[in-house]
Amino acid sequence: MPDRRVITLTTDFGLTDHFVGVMKGVILSIHPDVELVDISHEVGSYDINEGALTLAQSYRYFPPGTIHLVVVDPGVGSARRPILATTPRYHFVAPDNGVLSGIYEREDAVEVRHVTADHYWLKPVSHTFHGRDIFAPVAAWLSKGVEPSNFGDVINDYIRIALPKPTRREESGKWRVEGAVLRIDKFGNVITNLTPEDAPELFREPPPSFCIAINGHEVTTLRRSFADGHSSEVFAILGSSGYIEIGMNRGSAAQTLQAGRGAPVTVILLR
Repeated sequence: MPDRRVITLTTDFGLTDHFVGVMKGVILSIHPDVELVDISHEVGSYDINEGALTLAQSYRYFPPGTIHLVVVDPGVGSARRPILATTPRYHFVAPDNGVLSGIYEREDAVEVRHVTADHYWLKPVSHTFHGRDIFAPVAAWLSKGVEPSNFGDVINDYIRIALPKPTRREESGKWRVEGAVLRIDKFGNVITNLTPEDAPELFREPPPSFCIAINGHEVTTLRRSFADGHSSEVFAILGSSGYIEIGMNRGSAAQTLQAGRGAPVTVILLR
């Protein structure tokens, strides 16, 4: 095990309050040599789906042995379990509420443990801040070399949420692919759950004529980069996370389309 470990933090706490700083303080008090990396603290409040997506888009870009600490926890203080999930390359410390669903979907081998060894927790445990009292210290002790088996027993009934999947069918001689908006990023790009595997024809040379319908608007242009887009043009683009996005060059596609998360997205391949 390397001497210097990485712990990432993903929460819905924001940066206005003291919560994130206190969690880091707890971790550093236990393991001063750990390296802390913020993935995001702007996950929508209580938004487990967005937390799962944020983690799924980022966890693979960290070195082996990284511990991903995720606290999007609307059930804090209830009977929901704290868990530790382990894959061949990473560890994940989180509440058992589905926020690790993207990991379960992408990883072939995941071992999940119910964290019950409360001597690794801070005492007394608050009913409202398990990020400080349970999750942060568990991640810290894990980074110091405590084996996952010491934290609790393996479970198989952990919570998984169904992330939306696109559907594809042939209709009147045309292919129709139906998906949904996953999220809106800071720049107003509309990130869908569609990938090149769902509509491979869009990425052939030359691509066929197509229409992407979203919230009463039609998008008929595919660009390779944002800079390729014309002023005020709304276009489709393959984003860095591997999803098809609707964007604008220095503008907000979400504002132009008045589209939010969950909005239906339909791709019609015209020939």
